Amino acid sequence: MKKNYLIDSESFEFIENYLNSFSPSGEENQGQKIWMDYINSYVEKINVDLFGTAVGVINSDNSYKLVIEAHADEISWYVNYITKDGIIYVSRNGGSDHQIATSKKVVIHTEKGIIYGVFGWPAIHTRKSFEEKYPKIENIFVDIGVSSKEEAINMGVHVGCIITYPDKFFVMNNNYFVSRALDNKIGGFIIAEVARLITKNNVNLKYGLYVVNSVQEEIGLKGAKMISRNIKPNVAIVTDVTHDTSISMIDEKIEGDIKCGLGPVIVYSQSIKRKIRNFIIETANNNKIEFQRLVTSRLTGTDVDAFAYSNKGVLSALISLPLKYMHTTVEMVHKRDVEKTISLIFETLLEINRNFENFFIT
Repeated sequence: MKKNYLIDSESFEFIENYLNSFSPSGEENQGQKIWMDYINSYVEKINVDLFGTAVGVINSDNSYKLVIEAHADEISWYVNYITKDGIIYVSRNGGSDHQIATSKKVVIHTEKGIIYGVFGWPAIHTRKSFEEKYPKIENIFVDIGVSSKEEAINMGVHVGCIITYPDKFFVMNNNYFVSRALDNKIGGFIIAEVARLITKNNVNLKYGLYVVNSVQEEIGLKGAKMISRNIKPNVAIVTDVTHDTSISMIDEKIEGDIKCGLGPVIVYSQSIKRKIRNFIIETANNNKIEFQRLVTSRLTGTDVDAFAYSNKGVLSALISLPLKYMHTTVEMVHKRDVEKTISLIFETLLEINRNFENFFIT
């Protein structure tokens, strides 16, 4: 059985296509289709709920249910206001950072197709006042090269159109994956690869495995809240990203001591039960998988909070991936961390299978 997972050419093609797709919160269908097409060969069936959360199921007739989960949506913008001169002002769809927006190329999604634009920004020596020296949500704007509101409307642009960044995935220095929306499409990649390993290694699961790619996490864990009530799992293992705190301007004493390249992050929080967290740590140690530890206060801010407190409570854990430059177009994760996270979740599922009674028989 495969012990050390390594990304192969088939997996790499998938991750590239998936990361380059558009999946803004509330409109995740393009990315979800790519994800579902990939895992289709590795699951018995795929279900999609009303809002677009996709669930691949293995061993679907089993009444005992274990979820592995990530979220599919990326942060973006909405067209909020169009001036008489055709300049577009925006509002957030998720936690989009206004300070990195200026001078970025954008894509406006309209019913007539894709419209390209840019976040314009005046030259440093021309700004009128101190207040206008720095980007704010009130003063950033998109220019699509028109001179009137009517032109913009005729092109299909209207209030409510979603705006995303077109930046593409690439590999830097053979070590780092760089992309927008690694938060948290990289998690979707990880759980898809776990499903692939389960199927290709002919693992005979004693429980039903639900591979869940949730929507609308970035705006309040919405997809996870809905799907947790639908599936009603016994156990949930969520994967998301967390901050590499070794980079400049982050206080490690507050945010924790986490660094890319040193393995997945096992999280401590009130929503995470000691029993499964310690089991994952033991699995990591037994399989010599390097890992890091992180404490979060009260809430993790991830979908684990939705699963843990759903129904009558779910035995839940969070395995995070160190990431640099969250909510920018150059998010970075270390390839080795991705591979180790896949290995850790896979090995944990095998160990739970061997210790079935401890998790499913009360």
